[in-house]
Amino acid sequence: MAFVIIMVLVLGVMYVTMIRPQRQRQAQQQWTVESAGVGDDVLTTGGIYGTITEVDGDDIVVDIAPGRGMPVHMTRRGIAAVLPPEEEHEVVDEDEDEAEVEDADEGAVTDGEEAVRSAAGDARSGDGRR
Repeated sequence: MAFVIIMVLVLGVMYVTMIRPQRQRQAQQQWTVESAGVGDDVLTTGGIYGTITEVDGDDIVVDIAPGRGMPVHMTRRGIAAVLPPEEEHEVVDEDEDEAEVEDADEGAVTDGEEAVRSAAGDARSGDGRR
């Protein structure tokens, strides 16, 4: 009797930790694919990025090279992910950022080199060999 109770508990824990979350992910993926519409940026299951230009039921047309006329006809099942819209980022002066990074890198390298040199110098001076 105790064995049956333990098995039921183990199966219950497996359902809660493995099966239920997987079903939720599948339902979310299905909803995302079904809700994709014209103008959405998508990633196909083949790894190609594109923009949906036409929707006809289960069939869609994805433009993979904007301005070059390269539409790809596919089914909705070929969509791996619908990408979030890109946000405009603040333009930052790249020269200032590069100078700050170089200054930080030089300090780290110099400190590390001095530590290595001093440790090597101590070791060599101890036994007199070069």
